[in-house]
Amino acid sequence: MFEARLDSSVTLKKVLEAIKDLLNDASFDCSDTGIQLQAMDNSHVSLVSLTLKSDGFDKYRCDRNITMGMNLASMVKILKCANNDDTVTIKAQDDADTVTFMFESKKQDKISDYAMKLMNLDQEHLGIPDTDFSCVIRMPSIEFARICRDLAQFGESIGIACTKEGVKFSASGDIGSANVKIAQTSNFEKEEESVTIEMQEPVALTFACQYLNSFTKATPLSPQVQLSMSDNVPLVVEYTVPELGHIRYYLAPKIEEDEN
Repeated sequence: MFEARLDSSVTLKKVLEAIKDLLNDASFDCSDTGIQLQAMDNSHVSLVSLTLKSDGFDKYRCDRNITMGMNLASMVKILKCANNDDTVTIKAQDDADTVTFMFESKKQDKISDYAMKLMNLDQEHLGIPDTDFSCVIRMPSIEFARICRDLAQFGESIGIACTKEGVKFSASGDIGSANVKIAQTSNFEKEEESVTIEMQEPVALTFACQYLNSFTKATPLSPQVQLSMSDNVPLVVEYTVPELGHIRYYLAPKIEEDEN
């Protein structure tokens, strides 16, 4: 038996919004430590990794490990049936071919449940190596989303260069070029507005705009985003899922442009 309950469905809605553009279907691996999801996006360019820890749920039970293959568009449709402050409970039997979502209103005067067919998905687990990154940038997630959106108007790629002075985002294309520089700032009263950079050595890499903009769909989850970069390894863009875990997106740098 698997059962996981959250006091408000809005967190789950935000998690789905953050991954549904990249993945059509996904396997949720449930164990007694929590729920894991790991999948390449539809075009096999980026990797999405989601961790929701069992102790972050209001109630969590998983008698034995199960994998639930779900169509994310269907899941989004079901969650749209819940109010943001409804309690959501996800249930599945050990060898079930369906998963049930139950929503309870705050006043407990309305309970609805939706059963969704599970899918058998062939998804291999990719071992993600632990990397000591040359640069780790933490900045307000809204600011990062805005920069990605603004620079996407100038070109298909965004350069991210990190030095001790700060981090520079740049793009160029037919209409011209754009540069946004952000310096380190610490705001002790509002920590979420700080920009911090931990740097072993400077790094400058180029990434596809389209993917960075997809990653920023996770902005509503967390006030801060963490970007981890090193030469020749994928960029890691991480958003915290408050009290539950995190979403990490992995994106390999563009190579060809370095050679021109």
